[in-house]
Amino acid sequence: MPGPHFHWEGHFPKPAEQFYSLYFAMTGLHALHMIVGVGIMTVIAVLAWKKNFDEEYYTPVEVAGLYWHFVDIVWIFLFPLLYLIGGHFKGA
Repeated sequence: MPGPHFHWEGHFPKPAEQFYSLYFAMTGLHALHMIVGVGIMTVIAVLAWKKNFDEEYYTPVEVAGLYWHFVDIVWIFLFPLLYLIGGHFKGA
């Protein structure tokens, strides 16, 4: 884990530390937003079960869906950046 006692056995220790710092920061923030999203979706589900929404009032459902899909879209960019790019450096 990056920090004051980070030690990298392989080549390029400074870029490795930078990568792992970004890795933990980005995946941690994404996980936090997912947890918030699950909470929002739970609230929306409970309110829908109580029939608080109809064809005239559904804005919270749309906003919750937009938030969830934003978190989903961010992962589409994070996954290649964190797991796919840089694979060609393994042999270095």
